[in-house]
Formats: sequence, structure tokens, C-alpha cells
Amino acid sequence: LSYSWRKVMIPLSAAGYYVVAPDQRGYGHTKRRGINQEYDNFAFTDDLAPFRMLNLTTDIVSLVYALGYTAAAAVIGHDFGSTVAGYCALIRPDIFKSVVLMSAPYLGPPTLDSPSPLPIKMFSDGLASLTPPRKYYVLYYSTPQANDDMHDPPRGLHQFLRAYYHVKSGDWHANTPHRLPALSASVLAQLPLYYVMNLNQTMPQTVESDEPSQDHVDANPWLPDDELGV
Repeated sequence: LSYSWRKVMIPLSAAGYYVVAPDQRGYGHTKRRGINQEYDNFAFTDDLAPFRMLNLTTDIVSLVYALGYTAAAAVIGHDFGSTVAGYCALIRPDIFKSVVLMSAPYLGPPTLDSPSPLPIKMFSDGLASLTPPRKYYVLYYSTPQANDDMHDPPRGLHQFLRAYYHVKSGDWHANTPHRLPALSASVLAQLPLYYVMNLNQTMPQTVESDEPSQDHVDANPWLPDDELGV
């Protein structure tokens, strides 16, 4: 997945930094090692304990040492990776001299109290009762069929990703970020469909109607077709 960092890595490298973008465990081409030291892929029903945040943080610390370093100028995380980056900076400030979080905030270490349910789970029933009924995309991603939906969509992976990246970008006319006035099912329904989906749709179905025209694709400066094809 380091290819998705190419436009960040190259300028940093040109500035004299040694830049690495690893696949976190469970992503990209990572595999797990079985009890007989054989490698295989992760399955949906596998135990999630190996993916606990301390393990993911340890992976990044171990990578720094494996590359022959004892410190890093910065640890940079995007989306789920921003949480890992936050823990890296919190647990090992001696190694990571600065931290950059992209797209998702670091909420801090857990409290000693009993863990509370994810806020969005509390609104699942309310979202499902709306007209039309809705669902939060993270909960959809957590279902057994989501991977197959997106890995083998009806119109092909290339077309799905083209539409998906388009609606997530500043090029899509309906992206108008603003602060929500409250946290409720009806207010969450104001979010774009790629965040709060129609209940009975897959993600490829969700973004298909908003895919860009061929003229728009041809004029796209930040994700031309040859780069998307990688």
C-alpha cells in the first residue's frame, strides 16, 4: 500500500529523509505465520487479539530497529494509521520525535473504566429506522461480505475505485464539510452516502451513481488512470 503515499514520500525523500511506508498487519500483502511457521492469509473469523493496538505499535517500533535506526524524525499516520501513530508517539517519545495525524484524530489512551461501546453503534437502530434506512460504513466494513463486495464488484475493481476516490475527493461537488449541530441518527444522515450508506446497498452500489465522466477522468491531475491501474 506504500504506493498510495508516493506523492508524500518523494518530496520528503528529496528533502533528505529516509522514508518508509509499511503495510500494517492485515493490510496489503501481509500474512500471518501459523504454528508450523507456514504463512497464510487472514480470515474473517480469526481471533482479533493480534491486532490490538499495542501489537500494531510494537510492529512500528520493531521496524525502526530492523532498519538499523534508534529514532525517527516523525511517525505519520492516516485514518486508522493515525491511531497507531498516536500510540507510537505516546509510548515511545524517545524514538518518535514528532507525529502527524491525517484524517482521524488520536483520542488518547484508554481509561481504567470499563470500555464504552463505539458511539456509532448506539445509533445503528436509529439509522436503520430512517426513511430510507441507513447504516454506518464502518459497521458495513465489519461484515463478512464487505470484502468480497469491494474486491470483486460487478463493474470491476477499477471502476469501483475510480468512483470511490472521486466521491471522497474535493472534486466531488457534494462534498461540503461542515460541523454537525448534534450527534443523532437524523443528523448523521446528513453525511455523504459513502459514510452513512443506504441500509441495503454495498459500497460499490453506493458510489456508482456518482462516478465521474470520462472527460473528468481524462483531466484528473491527481489520479490518472495509469496510476489507479497500479
